[in-house]
Amino acid sequence: MKTRPRIVFLLGATALVLSSVAGAATPDPAKTQAYIHKAWDTLTRSLDDCSALHDPKMDARPVLYLPAGLPRPEGIDKVAQRCKVEVRTLPRRITRLGELMPAALPAEGLLYLPKPYVVPGGQFNEMYGWDSYFIQLGLLADQRDALARDMTDNALFEVEHYGGVLNANRTYYLTRSQPPFLSRMVSDVLAAPGAFKDEAERHAWLVHAYPLVVSNYRIWTRPEHLAGDTGLSRYFDLGQGPVPEMHGSAYYRGVIEWVLAHPGKGSGYLVKASEHPDAAEAAKLKAGSCDIAASEVCAGAWAKGYRLSADYYLGDRAMRESGFDTNFHFGPYGGATHHYAGVGLNSLLYRYERDLHDLALQLGKVAEAQQWADAAARRKAAMDKYLWQPGRGMYVDYDFVAGKPSSGPYVTTYWPLWAGLASKEQAAALAGKLTVFERKGGLSMDDASSGAQWDEPFGWAPTNWLAISGLDSYGFHQDAQHLARKFMATVETGFAHDGTIREKYNMVLGNADVKVTAGYTTNVIGFGWTNAAYLKLHQLLEGAKAPAAARDTRAPMSH
Repeated sequence: MKTRPRIVFLLGATALVLSSVAGAATPDPAKTQAYIHKAWDTLTRSLDDCSALHDPKMDARPVLYLPAGLPRPEGIDKVAQRCKVEVRTLPRRITRLGELMPAALPAEGLLYLPKPYVVPGGQFNEMYGWDSYFIQLGLLADQRDALARDMTDNALFEVEHYGGVLNANRTYYLTRSQPPFLSRMVSDVLAAPGAFKDEAERHAWLVHAYPLVVSNYRIWTRPEHLAGDTGLSRYFDLGQGPVPEMHGSAYYRGVIEWVLAHPGKGSGYLVKASEHPDAAEAAKLKAGSCDIAASEVCAGAWAKGYRLSADYYLGDRAMRESGFDTNFHFGPYGGATHHYAGVGLNSLLYRYERDLHDLALQLGKVAEAQQWADAAARRKAAMDKYLWQPGRGMYVDYDFVAGKPSSGPYVTTYWPLWAGLASKEQAAALAGKLTVFERKGGLSMDDASSGAQWDEPFGWAPTNWLAISGLDSYGFHQDAQHLARKFMATVETGFAHDGTIREKYNMVLGNADVKVTAGYTTNVIGFGWTNAAYLKLHQLLEGAKAPAAARDTRAPMSH
C-alpha cells in the first residue's frame, strides 16, 4: 500500500478513543461500529490543524508546496506561522504525471490540497490514492456526504495541479499514481443525496469534474503504462532508481541478500558491482543500476558484491504504484510488477471506461459516450484473450515480457466481478474457486506464503470488499454473505482484543496477529479502509434481510 517505517505512531486523538474500549474480551459489533463512527473525525486532516503538515516518516523541517499559478490561499501565512511550516510554490505548472521530478525540488514536502480529507491512520498524515476511494465508501455509508465530496474535490485538484491522482500528496510521490478509482469516486458523490444543494450545483460540478476524470484516465494509456502490444495496461512509476521516500538502504540490501540466498529466483535483479565504485564504474551503474552520486540510498544498496539492476528498481516503483507493496506474486519483492498486465488494474480501467460512458451521457455527449463504451469493449476482449484462463477457471495476471500467464492465483481474479465485465459463465467458474482463497478470517491474497504483507496468509479490506461485492452483484448472495460475516468477525475479534482496527489481518487465524517477515512489518492502526469495508459489509448483510424487491443488486454490465 505505502512505504512505511518499522515504527507505529499512535495519533493522540486515536489513543483516547482506543483507551475507552481496550481490554474488551468478547467481539461486540455495536462497539466496533461506535469506534468507526468516531474515527472519521479522528482521522480527518486539514490546514485548520498542523497534523498534516508534519510528516512523521521524515525528519526534515516541514514544507508546504502550493501549485504554480494558484492564487495564494487566504490565511495560508497564518497557518505557516502557527504550524512552523515553510510555504513554497512549485517551480512550474504540472500538466502530466512525472513532469516534475522530486529530486528537482530543494526539499521534500506536503502538496497543498484545498479541502479536508481522511487519512488511513497511524503515521500517515496525507491523502492516499486508492485508500481514499474506500474511505469515501465508508463516509457515504455513514452519511458523511459533504466530507466524501471534499475527498473527491481534492483528488480532482491533484489531477488539475499535480498531473494525476497521486500515490499521496507528498512531493516524493510526484512520479506515480495508484489504482484508479477516480471515476467511481465522482459517480458515487453524484449519487449521494447530501453532496449538493440542488441539481444545478450537481450539474456544474460534473461539468468541472468530467474533463479531469478523463485526464486522469489518460495516465493509463500513455506508452509507459501500456503492457506491450496486449491492449492492456500496467503499473509504472515514471522515476528511476530507489524511491526518494525510502530513507536508508536496509530494505534494498535485504532484497539483494534474499536473491543471493535463493538461486534461480529474482532473475535480472542483480548486477555485479563494487561497494565503492570509481568514477568509470559509477557512470556505468547510473544506467545499469542507479545513480550513486545522486542518491545515498542507491550508494548504500550493496551487499556481497552486488547491486540491484535498473530494471528491478522500475519494478519496485511499479509495485508501489500498484498498492501491493510488498508482494511476491509479481516476482520476489514485487520486482517484476512492470512486466505484468494485471487483472486488478485492467478491471479497474474497464469500470473506469464504463463510468466515463455514463458520465458523458449525463452531459449529453452521446458520441463521446460511445467511444468510452468501445474502449471498454476492447479492454474486455483483450482481458478475455490474455487474462482469462478457461482451464483454470480464473483470470490470471499476464507476464507480457515473458509471454506467459502467472503460475500463481491472486485474489484480484475477483475484481472483474466488481467491474461487471465477466460473463455469467466466467462468474460461475470464479465462484467455484473460492476455496483457493477462503480462510477462517475471509479471503487471503493467494495460496503461497512468502512472508510479505500482500501474500498468504494475509487479507485486506479492499480486496475482500471488491471480491464480496462482486460476487453479490452476480447473484452469489450466499457466498458474499458468508464471506462478509467472516471478515467482519475478524475485525471484531481484533477490536475486542486490543481496541484497535488495523490495516490488514491474518486470514488463517481470523485475527490481527500479523507477523510480516519480508518488507514492511508494521500493522498500522486506524484504519480508514477497514472501517469503510466493515460498514459496507454490514450494509450488505442488512440488505440481505430486506425483501428481494428492495435489494440494491447490480447486474453485470452490458457489452
